[in-house]
Amino acid sequence: MYDSEGLKILTERECRELLGSVPLGRIVYTDRALPAVQPVNFVMAGGEVVILTSAGSKLAAAARNAVVAFEIDQFDHEIKTGWSVVIIGHARVVAEDGEISHLRDLPLKPWTASAPAHYIAITPELISGRRLPTPREQPQNPKDQEPREA
Repeated sequence: MYDSEGLKILTERECRELLGSVPLGRIVYTDRALPAVQPVNFVMAGGEVVILTSAGSKLAAAARNAVVAFEIDQFDHEIKTGWSVVIIGHARVVAEDGEISHLRDLPLKPWTASAPAHYIAITPELISGRRLPTPREQPQNPKDQEPREA
């Protein structure tokens, strides 16, 4: 299936596979009633997106039990290929000692030497993705595309 812009709609399985393929994502959260976007490194653990932030950061405060969006992508502008995956879900600060000790073993390191770290886990509730189709994949039949929104 293709969306109204001609982008290939990825299945949830394809989206989940792509989640492990890049080390950098963007978390979208609310800061003082406005949308905020922050790049973060992350890993997938137990089906959740796990990020590391300093305990006193705006992100740590804002993401506590909040609905957030998380986006990853990869594009090659020269050959005009790429994809994007977006997750929407509840974020939680990981507080259980057993879970924290498990997360410390993951290949997730802070970018800076700062205040004590908080692990934030995002449980995916909605997952969607799109891929720029190669010329061979371009839809030939208009029925292969979703209807355009008015």
